[in-house]
Amino acid sequence: MKQVLRKLGGWWLAAWLVVGTAGAVWLARAELAQLKDAFDTDARIAHRLLSQQVVQYDAVLATLALLESTPDAGRPEQRLPSVYPSILQVQRRDPDDVWTELLLARAEAASRRLRRPELATEDFSSGRYRLVMGAARGGYALDIDLAGTVPWRDWPIDPKASPVRVALERGGQRFVVQPGWPDAPGGWHFSFHKVLASESQAFELVVERRVAWRELPWLGMAAWTLAMGLALAGARALRRQRIARRRAEELLRLGQVTRLNAMGELAAGMAHELNQPLTAVLASTQAARRLLDDNPPEIATARIAMKQAAEQARRAADVVARLRRVIERPGHAVELRTVTLQEALRSALHLLAPELDRRAIDASFDRAADPPVSVRAEPIALEQIVHNLLMNALQALEEVPAGQRTLRLAVDSDPGRGEGILTVTDNGRGIAPEALPRVFEPFFSTREGGLGLGLSLCETLAGGMGGSLAAEAAAPRGARFTLRLPLAAPAV
Repeated sequence: MKQVLRKLGGWWLAAWLVVGTAGAVWLARAELAQLKDAFDTDARIAHRLLSQQVVQYDAVLATLALLESTPDAGRPEQRLPSVYPSILQVQRRDPDDVWTELLLARAEAASRRLRRPELATEDFSSGRYRLVMGAARGGYALDIDLAGTVPWRDWPIDPKASPVRVALERGGQRFVVQPGWPDAPGGWHFSFHKVLASESQAFELVVERRVAWRELPWLGMAAWTLAMGLALAGARALRRQRIARRRAEELLRLGQVTRLNAMGELAAGMAHELNQPLTAVLASTQAARRLLDDNPPEIATARIAMKQAAEQARRAADVVARLRRVIERPGHAVELRTVTLQEALRSALHLLAPELDRRAIDASFDRAADPPVSVRAEPIALEQIVHNLLMNALQALEEVPAGQRTLRLAVDSDPGRGEGILTVTDNGRGIAPEALPRVFEPFFSTREGGLGLGLSLCETLAGGMGGSLAAEAAAPRGARFTLRLPLAAPAV
């Protein structure tokens, strides 16, 4: 380290101290910002989860009030504790009865006035509170467990290991959801305060965390400072490399600009060349129309005009062909091989197995063709087509309840037409009739946030291999995509 300092000298030492200190401060601030972002995210998630729970209690009471007006409704409220463990007890006041507690009667009166559930009592020390709803003929009261209200399965903060303290507060009372770590002296304090999204249960969620000095990335800060010293010691040697790299990047940029300019000139030239034959085609066809409109029509002269139009159209086609030959890269032709459709499908299903499991989808593979169907295709292109079709089906099935999702896959052959056939059918949201003719258009998508390039690319790849890709509606709901590829010649 002393040798490094000698090589650096006074100016380099000052630069090292400045850069090292600045980097250490930046690392500390970045770590604090990351901790704060994680804290805010977890707090917002916790607020949303608890808000969903308390709003659910409001919905339960509102549902009970509606069911109460049905003559054969019975007493469905007594089954609620088995469905919602956080609801400890359900009380019902019939029209001829009165509440045994004055607070419940007052809460029901307020509920009728406000036309929503009303908080009757809260005892945060015992972790319980009661919610009342006035119905058309009587009323209902829920005895709710605060600890059971916390959805621990989806809770974003580890109650045992996290330093974050979470509590619910109302009217000077506090219910501690999780205690977090004890406060350390000094450091930084994060806090989050927000009332739950229910007028009847307006509990304030308070989330707090204290970040101690020892939680700063001291090892990273020390490593940064040392690395800056070594980097400055080798700065003179690296300077020449940076200059050379910048020179090469500038030359590359200039080359790209030159290529773009050349392409612009080429496009301008082609536009000029195309303008002449297209103008001639227009003039000849207009003249032919006028000659045919004459009485009597000059058919012989019109034929000459149409012949000239055809010659000019062929000239325009030659211009476009020249443009394609200039732009297309040599040696970029598709190399077709013999590929088994069943194997390509099994490979894609293997890659997407985690996605299928996560969405609880059991893909039904119908092996209608036996022996395996071999087609002529480019393996990577075929893999990309199958993968895109399966991913589109999985995304369409996200809107279907988990137990009702079906994905049917089938492989077959049509020897008469010399084609191998792969179909992917789902019972998702389907494709609207007006959108079906446009599903393969570039940049057209029926999914929010979609680029609209996947199916267009699949159709282009299928066409490049001599095949086709078609889409249709599936009965009673969903979509079916059919990929057709040329059958491979049987082995001799």
